[in-house]
Amino acid sequence: MRSGAGRVGVLLVGLLAVTACAPGAPPGPDATPSAPPRPLPDPMPTEPGSLEEAIAERRSVRELVDRPLSDAQIGQLLWSAQGITGSRGRRAAPSAGATYPLEVYVATAEGVARYEIADHALSDHLDDDRRSALAAAAFGQEWIADAGAVVVLTGVVERTAGRYDDRAERYVLLEAGHAAQNVLLQATALDLVGVPVGAFDDDDVRQVLALPTEEQPLYLLPIGFAAD
Repeated sequence: MRSGAGRVGVLLVGLLAVTACAPGAPPGPDATPSAPPRPLPDPMPTEPGSLEEAIAERRSVRELVDRPLSDAQIGQLLWSAQGITGSRGRRAAPSAGATYPLEVYVATAEGVARYEIADHALSDHLDDDRRSALAAAAFGQEWIADAGAVVVLTGVVERTAGRYDDRAERYVLLEAGHAAQNVLLQATALDLVGVPVGAFDDDDVRQVLALPTEEQPLYLLPIGFAAD
């Protein structure tokens, strides 16, 4: 009969054999590349009015002139966030499972309106200027009050949770990022400037905008004319 020590020895030999046959572990994050980086072709030229130009020219600008935007400019900004872009109701920004959890508001000197996505229209929500109150809710970022329009993205996580459970909140936040970048690039294409604002008190923004309880404020996007 083989002794206990002998059995342990056989097991160790077997484990070593399996380890030797197994594929190597992937290199750690500090691994040195085995070859130099491969250069890529230069980015496409920034033709006037092109997407490439908007990407290259976009900057976060906080020095704004308090000057109203036209209805056409506001409509284009809101369309870029969540506008209908196809016969099947698909929208300008990608959405996990086409669950479309986002809602869009715009705050101007005239008040706050809700973007009616299906109709590409505005419905009055509040009839007074809430931009200064939004600036206060954003921890005193006073320049927000000078934006010609503050586009506000909110999310209803439950719309996505019905399909994606615990990952729903992540997907909603990602979608807000997609929509926000669309708005910022559209603003650039319209010769406007803006900056995404994520630093604010959720409850204060919810109160300032009188949001429904199921809507979570996700992003403030002050858009306007540069001071210089």
